[in-house]
Amino acid sequence: MIEIKHLMKSYEKVQALNDVSFTVKKGSFFALLGPNGAGKTTCIEILSTLKRPSSGMVTIDGNLLGKRDQAIREKLGVVFQESVLDKMLTVRENLLLRGRLYKHSHDTILKKIDRLKSFIDIESFLDQRIETLSGGQRRRADLARALLNDPEILLLDEPTTGLDPQARENLWHLILKLKESTHMTIILTTHYMEEVNLADHVIILDQGMIKAEGSAEALRKNHAGYVLKFVPNDKNIVKTLKANNFTLRKHYNTYQILLKDGYEGLEILKQYRTSLGDFEILKGTMDDVFLNITGRNLRD
Repeated sequence: MIEIKHLMKSYEKVQALNDVSFTVKKGSFFALLGPNGAGKTTCIEILSTLKRPSSGMVTIDGNLLGKRDQAIREKLGVVFQESVLDKMLTVRENLLLRGRLYKHSHDTILKKIDRLKSFIDIESFLDQRIETLSGGQRRRADLARALLNDPEILLLDEPTTGLDPQARENLWHLILKLKESTHMTIILTTHYMEEVNLADHVIILDQGMIKAEGSAEALRKNHAGYVLKFVPNDKNIVKTLKANNFTLRKHYNTYQILLKDGYEGLEILKQYRTSLGDFEILKGTMDDVFLNITGRNLRD
């Protein structure tokens, strides 16, 4: 569905994207993960035809970016980081206005709104102004707007940022229901590691470059592994473990030992159990993958 080759985008001295290449299969759920400034939003803006790349090639369902942009736009629905709905208008008025931009007739737009209002669960606040809605309600209204033109590809640029856990869960329930019922191609950018666990393919961007890619399970296997977390009850155990070439990491009063696999953790427990207090063996998470690949320094 999407093919990107050697994509470059620069802003004066800043290289936002640096030789990025990837493909997205039709009907798949694809995730772009990375810290602030990694290039995720720039990539979405290029895919949505809002920005031109400095160089490289982008093809969407056979349409070359820069040559057939209108054909590309007709296939897209986009939920941007910041809502593009008019705060002074109601949800219904916003959808009617947006529908006219797609050159739909008034009756056609009403039918689309009627179909979406129950599916996206916006019926209860359809006639409320956007400025009166909660964060979760606004996001559902944004999603309804993105679906007005029956897109084949849905671009989601950090759609759950700022939402409480319940609102995030409800929004993801809608998105997954949408994918199952329409087989739509979905591209997500996010900071929330647990959201990419649902993706068919994950790319980790950092400083405009692809640092790693694969399924969430493959990334965990290759970049996280297992850890043994413990609280020492013998002050000498840390020195002993380091002397035996174990890699340790400290977090407050808890230590972590990086393991080759879960069985290595069992062997350590068998040998040093009397010197360890509370402990647990954990399989690496996407948080571990993210930190191991992009580092632990804060980004602006």
